[in-house]
Amino acid sequence: MKTFTMPGTDILAPNVVLGLMRIADKSEDDIRELVRAARDAGIDFVDHADVYGGELHDCERRFADAMALSPSQRDEITIQTKAGIVTDGPYYDFSYDHLVRSAERSLAALRTDRIDILLLHRPDALVEPEEVARAFDALESSGKVRAFGVSNHTPGQIDLLRKYVRQPIVANQLQLSITHAPIVAQGVAANMLAERQAATLDGGGIVDYCRLHDITIQAWSPFQAGFFTGVFLGSPDYPELNAVIDRLAAQYDVPAIAIATAWITRHPALMQVVLGTTNPERVAGAAQGSELPLTRAEWYELFRAAGHLVP
Repeated sequence: MKTFTMPGTDILAPNVVLGLMRIADKSEDDIRELVRAARDAGIDFVDHADVYGGELHDCERRFADAMALSPSQRDEITIQTKAGIVTDGPYYDFSYDHLVRSAERSLAALRTDRIDILLLHRPDALVEPEEVARAFDALESSGKVRAFGVSNHTPGQIDLLRKYVRQPIVANQLQLSITHAPIVAQGVAANMLAERQAATLDGGGIVDYCRLHDITIQAWSPFQAGFFTGVFLGSPDYPELNAVIDRLAAQYDVPAIAIATAWITRHPALMQVVLGTTNPERVAGAAQGSELPLTRAEWYELFRAAGHLVP
């Protein structure tokens, strides 16, 4: 498993992360087996959010109940969670009171004394960055949160926060897969007016922005064809792409899911792949893509086969 020190932190992180948004209906034995498979593959970083599960903090609580981590076991795992979504509505709330209250409830649900990384979960159109800064200061000074990041934020939204927030923004969790790759595809077809792919969305250039500012991109839904429209692996909707994936999987002697992972980890931005599967076998298979050395030609072949333009 490839690891790196996340910029702005002292956290040694793997480039594949275990996402736990779908464990609410799993048994404690299932959860333990899932985490054990991840740990055996070198994944010691888990991703939560306060809204994951049937009720607030449900998945965080299920994880804590199943794992019952001792202090030494807790020290071996990086725990990341998110705050900012209000399910009654729904709407978004980056106020001081909401962020601090959510973080404290996550701490209680997770049965831990600190959150390693707290992300702002999707942008709040009514954000008051001074409130975010005050919340971050309170959570950091009390030792409740070690580092902070965002999710689904544009360059401009991050710049607005950085004007007021004292702590570095260490991560931005963004949707990215071979088939859902506008944050990458825009740059490849830049300045080509006739191509929809070239359209500048959400401020544009988020990958370059994150690289320039030492912000780790965390790719969520790495196997989804679109926005929760189903996976592309094995899908009859993507015959050309799956033919290339299957050929490369056979060439490298890995499962197809490892190739899909490797397409993201091959990027020089040191991205993390956030897995959403609850299948231990798929977790182990995806982890094999952590250090898989796709060539530049292979990376672009997958990109083209997914329907992205390479002029």
